[in-house]
Amino acid sequence: MSRLSQKHLLGIKNINREDIELIFETAASFKEVINRPIKKVPSLRDITIANVFFENSTRTKLSFELAEKRLSADVVNFSSSNSSVKKGETLLDTVNNILAMKVDMVVMRHSSPGAPHFLAKHIDANIVNAGDGTHEHPTQALLDTFSIYQKHGSLEGLKVAIIGDILHSRVALSNIFALKKLGAEVMVCGPNTLLPKYINSLNLKVELDVRKALQWCDVANILRIQLERQHIKYFPSLREYSLYYGINKKLLDSLDKQITIMHPGPINRGVELNSDVADSDHSLILEQVENGVAIRMAVLYLLAGVQ
Repeated sequence: MSRLSQKHLLGIKNINREDIELIFETAASFKEVINRPIKKVPSLRDITIANVFFENSTRTKLSFELAEKRLSADVVNFSSSNSSVKKGETLLDTVNNILAMKVDMVVMRHSSPGAPHFLAKHIDANIVNAGDGTHEHPTQALLDTFSIYQKHGSLEGLKVAIIGDILHSRVALSNIFALKKLGAEVMVCGPNTLLPKYINSLNLKVELDVRKALQWCDVANILRIQLERQHIKYFPSLREYSLYYGINKKLLDSLDKQITIMHPGPINRGVELNSDVADSDHSLILEQVENGVAIRMAVLYLLAGVQ
């Protein structure tokens, strides 16, 4: 079994280009598997994986669970909403109780940045970060860059614009790290109020005009406006945001080239992206969903070899 250089997948910042390329190579093999009539392989038959989600999730949790079952792993699902966390149990106690049931790997989503890193220092099981606050979401970045790789053949020299709510997005930071490690040029675009203060330290382009960003890029990854994380008003209204930053077919048709459109989901249709774009030939959104299962299969399979 090939191995990653790390025991855990805590973030894209922690892994190297060789790790990413190995994950892509393995995911390509698993993508063939999940398109067969029999979609299951016995690769992780003796491995038990706990999905420990302290934050609501539909796509990521479902994608991980499907990946685990495709690999024949035993799966335990934990949700904080109906657990002893409500009674005051600590994160470490919760996970240690799960590990006492002989779990080999933990897939965790948590609202606090750094929570998976904290766990990795205290427990022996492999940790996969399924999103920690507004920090990182490594498997989303891997599936996004894998989708671009499959579409364009290489990311070297490719121009990728990340557009929208950069400030509250864990997807943005992980994508920036992954794209730069694979040789892409990166631009972020959004209102000044939705750009984090550290953005200029990441050595990338910053643009406030969405049309200029689209004209510059080969690929546009459109991010959701995360209203649930916004405790103050960052722009006057969703209508005004859509007017200045929403992507529609008329805007794309006005460009002098075709570009690839991506979105990590869920889409606020009619806000950051119109249906005539999301469902068009420009879009890789459904490919991203399919690739998500293959990428997560690859990550789990490779980490199982780093016990």
